[in-house]
Amino acid sequence: MSKKDKKQKKSKDKKSKSPGSKKRVAFVGVGRMGANMARRLKDLNYRVTAVYDVNKTVADALGAEIGAESCETLAEVTALADIVFTVVTNDAAMRAIFMGKGDNLLQGAEGRVFVNCATLSPDIHREVTKACAKAKADALEACMASSISHAREGKLYLMIGGDEKVFKSSKKLLEDLSVNLRYIGGPGRAAEVKALVNMVMNINTAGLAEGLGLAAALGHDLGMICEVFSQTGANSRVLETDAGDMIAREHDCWFSAEHAAKDSGIAGGIAKQVKLSLPLNTATEAQYQLMVKEGLGDLDKSGIAELTFPGRHGAKKKAPAKKKAPAKKKKAAKK
Repeated sequence: MSKKDKKQKKSKDKKSKSPGSKKRVAFVGVGRMGANMARRLKDLNYRVTAVYDVNKTVADALGAEIGAESCETLAEVTALADIVFTVVTNDAAMRAIFMGKGDNLLQGAEGRVFVNCATLSPDIHREVTKACAKAKADALEACMASSISHAREGKLYLMIGGDEKVFKSSKKLLEDLSVNLRYIGGPGRAAEVKALVNMVMNINTAGLAEGLGLAAALGHDLGMICEVFSQTGANSRVLETDAGDMIAREHDCWFSAEHAAKDSGIAGGIAKQVKLSLPLNTATEAQYQLMVKEGLGDLDKSGIAELTFPGRHGAKKKAPAKKKAPAKKKKAAKK
């Protein structure tokens, strides 16, 4: 190795070991996405000081892994951090962690920044932003359009909503989690766009499952069908990511059917507010809700093919053909 190469390597190693930020970072909700985001920042030498989850065992394990405090209360999380990321399941959970009685994140929250990453309704983001302002804290929504592996690798696609000044002050941290970062607008605006993204993605997934299911029922070679789709107007990102899994029945979860149902419901709720009818979204939500009802909610969204392919979970048993009643003999007309 040349002296120049050694110098460059030394410079690179020094940079990788440098502290990511003097600010303390915490995570509330450390399932697969939240935990991988915390690991990513720890790798970059950020001060990840606290973690919290309703599943204390999960929080304890992550805390031990990355050297963070596994907090007993939400107020303790706020006390131990300057920036708090939240990744929770739904609007009710979001409301509880910020405005719950007795214990919540806004106790002693002055000067804190809360970065809320879950796919939730725009209304709850606006509600939380107002509550944070009353507590002299700031809130951003950082809606994620990526998978679990992207969170670990710092390759998230983040859509940001909230005060632009707060976004700019937090930009370096958000850049270290993402491969692409887009500021959308004020509170709730990024959540609106995320709802649109997931609505279209879910509709595309449901449509592909029906197309491949029908092709299978007709006896076509599905590899050939996918190749034809890819060269025509039937092509889509979902064809690239989900077709193989649908055919092979490999539905290891990257984005669950249960979450797909929730997110299609969010889009439907927004549409109702503006008095717009979205029949495709309504039908898609119904399919994903059926998966949840049938115990398939933990499957990846590609598992919707289990409802459309012949011979699978959703295949209906053919009802026995009804026997035709013997034709009644016509009475001879009287002459």
